[in-house]
Amino acid sequence: MAPQLTDAFARKFFYLRLSITDVCNFRCNYCLPDGYKPHGVANKSFLNVDEIRRVTRAFAALGTEKVRLTGGEPSLRRDFPEIIAAISENPAIRQLAVTTNGYRLARDVQQWRDAGLTAVNVSVDSLDARQFHAITGQDKFRQVMNGIDAAFAAGFERVKVNTVLMRGVNHHELDTFLAWIKPRPIQLRFIELMETGDGGELFRKYHISGTIIRDQLLQRGWVQKLRGRSDGPAQVFCHSDYKGEIGLIMPYEKDFCASCNRLRVSSTGNLHLCLFGDGGIALRDLLANDAQGEALEARITSALVQKKQTHFLHDGHTGITQNLSWIGG
Repeated sequence: MAPQLTDAFARKFFYLRLSITDVCNFRCNYCLPDGYKPHGVANKSFLNVDEIRRVTRAFAALGTEKVRLTGGEPSLRRDFPEIIAAISENPAIRQLAVTTNGYRLARDVQQWRDAGLTAVNVSVDSLDARQFHAITGQDKFRQVMNGIDAAFAAGFERVKVNTVLMRGVNHHELDTFLAWIKPRPIQLRFIELMETGDGGELFRKYHISGTIIRDQLLQRGWVQKLRGRSDGPAQVFCHSDYKGEIGLIMPYEKDFCASCNRLRVSSTGNLHLCLFGDGGIALRDLLANDAQGEALEARITSALVQKKQTHFLHDGHTGITQNLSWIGG
């Protein structure tokens, strides 16, 4: 039995969100409205395949059973299939997922599945092609929809779709989304807009609570499901008439952090204890070779002492996160 990562508040961590790039080719208005701009060290390099293998091996030795690859857009890395294979070779990692904008899904999803990917999340903020274009800065709606179809064709039994909930933009599209998932095994997750260092004005204009969706679902007979120990933070609802499900991610709801079960590693090798924390713990100096595995595990374990009980978003404190591409949202 692997040791478990546990913090001072008795929360156990089974889930690692690993960013492999902060580069993205979309310009979503809530994340990178002006497009990707490099930040920090000009000549920085992202974790290579061997470093990714070592860091996920260390987390697996400490009880991690789920890894999600994030960005930026993970599929922009040419070695993305090699990254998937390097992680999936570890039998302790039971779930290996990716969050993608779907840009390369139709072309590559079969290759990703063959390499060992077990789950796909696709960002789709509107089912209206024009609205999709307005939000993302890319006229790629049909390409992304084809990608979701390709994921099912490749053998994924369920696909998760992430939709950032925005007042006056898509919060009124519930009926359209419900009609879409009724015959399809899609878990559609509405994610409350979160304030970031670059996005305060947009947050104040567009934020709306996920409770408005939850109330409508409950009125229509949807039932909340129990949450698994390595599941993400979504409250998931099902209905006997629907093949699909609805998830709600509401970081501003009371006690949201009480069930936290995930840690983050950035694309340059820093451990982040919270998406909205103030800093990162460097791991990269211990990723150069296999001989430092025990020291790496010890540093990860000792870092958990610093994890706070909650984020401070309610106080307008967004920490180090200037935008959601920095450490993978």
